[in-house]
Amino acid sequence: MNVTLENLLAIHRLQHFNATPAGVRQLLASAERNLNDAKLPGLSSDNRFDAAYKAIMQCAMIGLWANGFRTSTSQPGHHQTLLQILPKTMGIPQDVVIVLDMLRKQRNLNDYEGDPVTDAAVTECLKQAHDLFGYTRQWLANHHPQLLTPEKP
Repeated sequence: MNVTLENLLAIHRLQHFNATPAGVRQLLASAERNLNDAKLPGLSSDNRFDAAYKAIMQCAMIGLWANGFRTSTSQPGHHQTLLQILPKTMGIPQDVVIVLDMLRKQRNLNDYEGDPVTDAAVTECLKQAHDLFGYTRQWLANHHPQLLTPEKP
């Protein structure tokens, strides 16, 4: 079965959502702050990883918002859903999604089992967050420029 955003809506994994330029710009700014925090050498590897991962999730959420949806956060697996639909929301290649999902699994191991985050995982998460953030900004400018423009009073 070919998964579509409408299929996910029907099974309550997604909800309709009307993104506003202010909301998108605010979430994009938060993703940028998290990306900058992830680069701070004084933070632990765990916290740097968390900040970079959070930036990835925020970029993925922006892509979903721009398509008129949001995840149903009351449903388990909403992070996995956000990542797995990136090819549908922003045209992210599947090989990138596989890496992002590996980072999600690492985040879960760290959060729920205390598994330490390696320097290599931090480096990869930072790279992926940086790349996705840049892609998200460009994708918005190309496909949804109205979401980057301040609303007129």
